[in-house]
Amino acid sequence: MIRRQFCNRLQFKYRNKKGQITKMVGIVEVAKKEIVSAKTILVVVPDITNPFFSKVFRGIEAVAVTNGYQVILGDTGNDLEREKWFLNLLHQKKADGMALLTAQMDAATVEEAAQRFPLVLACEYMEGSNITTVSIDNISGARNATEYLIDLGHERIGCIIGPLNSVLNRDRLKGFYQAMSSNNLIVDPVLVQEGDFSFESGFNLMMKFFAIGQLPSAIFAANDEMAMGVIKAIKSKGLKVPEDISVLGFDNLKFSSIFEPGLTTIAQPAFEIGEKVAELLLRLINKEEIKHEQMCLANQLIVRQSCQQYVKIF
Repeated sequence: MIRRQFCNRLQFKYRNKKGQITKMVGIVEVAKKEIVSAKTILVVVPDITNPFFSKVFRGIEAVAVTNGYQVILGDTGNDLEREKWFLNLLHQKKADGMALLTAQMDAATVEEAAQRFPLVLACEYMEGSNITTVSIDNISGARNATEYLIDLGHERIGCIIGPLNSVLNRDRLKGFYQAMSSNNLIVDPVLVQEGDFSFESGFNLMMKFFAIGQLPSAIFAANDEMAMGVIKAIKSKGLKVPEDISVLGFDNLKFSSIFEPGLTTIAQPAFEIGEKVAELLLRLINKEEIKHEQMCLANQLIVRQSCQQYVKIF
């Protein structure tokens, strides 16, 4: 139980193996009143500065608050040790249940926790696991994105993927390769690069393509932030999007529609993912039966102005 008056933010301290406080790693979002109930949900995200995870969190929070639950936000900063630290809070009964939006831990550890406590995995999944999960089909989303570029006549397509220690990025890369293979197109290994989902990595990897003189006619970036970084790099070289290089992202962040040019992307129902996660988690907390342990929500191609028909110049 957490008891704090007139508080809306409380940070957890992270200690290293020697017990020394090294950094603040979490934020507790609570109502501005004394907390006397243990009705608390712990939401663990890999990076709360990523707008996609922020929107998923808001979906969870909307359902949780409506049902009288407080929400604890744990930001791991993509750090495996922090992820384990937050999972330990569940073992300490600091929360009634956990929504885990990252899956760097080994499956056995998460499976063991899910058997003992209400836990829902979101956005990612663990292969061969029975953990209750809410996600989209990342393979089909990436495949649809790549096929859209192929339908526009592009053959030399680059892919800037997110961290490959994440199953969702491995799935998106798989979808990219599936689309290229089914259309008998060769993937140049130089044009497949691993980023970290940040604007900066998209920019830097596109600049790498320029530096080695290996330019594609189109780029599929595994999230919108990297896609925007790609566009920034292209513009910095005096080229235009989509006239010179087409760019397609993934997520459909709010800013994608007002970015210049408007970003063609694969839309994930982030808020709805959050809502479903919270609904399932509350059912687990209340010991209700769940029929579908793995829920897959639809994704959608959103066409804007960052892609165009490729015209071969002979």
